[in-house]
Amino acid sequence: MWAGLGILYVVCLVCCLIGFYKFVYFLSVGYGFSVSGCGIAIMIMDKFSHLEVILIGLILVAYGIRLGGFLLWREIKSAAYKKTLAEASGEKPMPVFVKATIWLCVGLMYVAQVSPVYFRVHNGEGLGVTGYVGAVVMLIALIIESIADKQKSAAKAINPKRFCDTGLYKIVRCPNYLGEMLFWTGVVITGFGALNGWLQWGIAIVGYILIIYVMLSGAKRLEIRQNKNYGEDPEYQAYVKKTPIVLPLVPLYHLENVKGIVV
Repeated sequence: MWAGLGILYVVCLVCCLIGFYKFVYFLSVGYGFSVSGCGIAIMIMDKFSHLEVILIGLILVAYGIRLGGFLLWREIKSAAYKKTLAEASGEKPMPVFVKATIWLCVGLMYVAQVSPVYFRVHNGEGLGVTGYVGAVVMLIALIIESIADKQKSAAKAINPKRFCDTGLYKIVRCPNYLGEMLFWTGVVITGFGALNGWLQWGIAIVGYILIIYVMLSGAKRLEIRQNKNYGEDPEYQAYVKKTPIVLPLVPLYHLENVKGIVV
């Protein structure tokens, strides 16, 4: 078990090396490429012998490439996004040892996130009904994120100074974060019936909790930034009062004042 997890950890560390160029890449571009790398590594460890593992692995690869590629493209094309990254990075250079600590930690988190799929291979379990359900949830989440990013890009192309409230953004203010959380919920579901013992369950659940926390932190950070940019716009104020921030049909409209979520 540990050998396989170690291989995935090395894959994540290699894919996250880009974070030493710009530390926010540890949690963006490096994150996406790590998910893709783990998907490929898991299929190789399974020797491409099970159709169900290939299916889930390919979804992981597609997810990671889409996310990492989209983030790189957005930074290259969008001056506004470059400014956002600069603000997130801060003005002072980050010491190498701090970057190295972040690098090692995010690698562990990404391994924990994909661990339900790896444990299915390691334990030699068949896909089963829950595996199919999890794969479908992952695919739906991937589609939601892709549509959300496309809709926001289209809205910003028309009016870059206005917030986006079209398409999926009519349902929740952060549909991309919703898709992200849904994706990893699907990954956990694929582990149902395959995870054995408290240790495997513990690794899988820790990875899931961490990514959910990261997504909520991202939504909170986005809300703070949008309040700064659009806070005096009456249309924006009406929008945030009626549109949940992350979860549809759940009357959670603000995260800015939630103290347990650190940005």
